Amino acid sequence: MSTEPETLTPGEDAKESNTIRVIGWFSVGMAVAALSIYLGYELRSRHKFKKRTPYDFYANAGERHASEFGMGI
Repeated sequence: MSTEPETLTPGEDAKESNTIRVIGWFSVGMAVAALSIYLGYELRSRHKFKKRTPYDFYANAGERHASEFGMGI
């Protein structure tokens, strides 16, 4: 082993820098995609909840069918 520090050639340094930059931009893109999917889901669920009318809460109140299954009656 020599005590001299290893020197990188400009080509190796540029290749390493380019690889790190590609990995960095890819991870930023994945984070943006995950955040946009989550925000889209939240906005959609809130929009669907706000569009309810008071009649939606009692939509099946007048139906006469057995709501319990497996009771053995």
